[in-house]
Amino acid sequence: MELLYGPIRDYAWGSRSAIAQLQGRPVPSDGPEAELWLGAHPGGPATVDRDGGRVDLTDLLLAEPDHWLGERVVGRFGTRLPFLLKVLAADAPLSLQAHPDAEQARAGHAADAGRPDGQRNYVDPYHKPELLVALSPMEALCGFRDPAASAEALAGFGVPALEPVLAALRTGPSGLRDAVRLLLTWPADERDALVRAAASAAVGGPDAELARELAAAYPGDPGVLVAMLLNRVRLAPGEAIWMPAGNLHAYLRGTGVEIMAASDNVLRGGLTPKRVDVDELLRVLRFEVLRDPVVPSLEVDPGVVTWPVPVDDFALHRVTVGAALPAVTLSVPGPRVVLCCAGELSVDDGTGAVTLGRGQAAVGTAAAGPLRVAGTGEAYVASCGLG
Repeated sequence: MELLYGPIRDYAWGSRSAIAQLQGRPVPSDGPEAELWLGAHPGGPATVDRDGGRVDLTDLLLAEPDHWLGERVVGRFGTRLPFLLKVLAADAPLSLQAHPDAEQARAGHAADAGRPDGQRNYVDPYHKPELLVALSPMEALCGFRDPAASAEALAGFGVPALEPVLAALRTGPSGLRDAVRLLLTWPADERDALVRAAASAAVGGPDAELARELAAAYPGDPGVLVAMLLNRVRLAPGEAIWMPAGNLHAYLRGTGVEIMAASDNVLRGGLTPKRVDVDELLRVLRFEVLRDPVVPSLEVDPGVVTWPVPVDDFALHRVTVGAALPAVTLSVPGPRVVLCCAGELSVDDGTGAVTLGRGQAAVGTAAAGPLRVAGTGEAYVASCGLG
């Protein structure tokens, strides 16, 4: 194993304490720190030590793909790391968003060829399913809830103009598409008044609280009302949510470990100053009720849990060691990225041990052996999901 150094993305919604505390740096940080990227995505590749300097992990994969990725990964995904591990730290709500499936991504990327950057929906030909495990108490919006509950919430705002939306929702799941379309295509000169009226009229309960919070952060944004159609999820540390293709979601606050297929394809649905392509979003969204967005963990060995997902781009395991269980050996296939989130750990894949403190990461190749984690603490291990 060798140390891996990830870049930090400074998006405006980021925390000025969570990632800094994790890495043992002064708090508050100089600016918002939203995401720590630990992978080989071209938009922010992590680096490793080489000859007195730092080299992008991306360059190493291209130079020795079979060594780093292995024949199976290269055969399935090409000469790229198919997953990206992140620490996500939100102090403010993120945009409502959804991601395409693999077929939609390939077709969309081909169709977008030659278009100006600002008009592209698909910047690469890959899908972007995501799994997030909470490190702190975390809140998110994830998937459509029962339309009857959404209709009741919006009716409680007492805004007559919303009656067409309520009528669509009262038809059941078949009306979700029309409800979203109506809200996102609301006349631009009437949006501010609509959102202000809904937020100011909302009284009592979590829906009213959320509407006022989102309207304060994104005044005049119809995404404030689209958010009322989604499940509000509260995660305790260790709980996870799964966001497959076509799932409309947004993180509201909190810190988590996120693993995803390595893609930048995002279709926004509001709560953002960025472009919202309503037609393409409606084409990609899955208009079905998501009854329970929380993914249960599965213990696979003493001290080791995972969250099974139906993709082969990635797998995520959490390893916990200490006095009662001083070491664990993991046989997940490489390449692997290991992030220490608590304590101090030794990680060794047969090529040499690396000591990790909180917030530090290491990377190992597909050519290495089983991964041994020892010490006292907790680590997240990202790998391919090929089995």
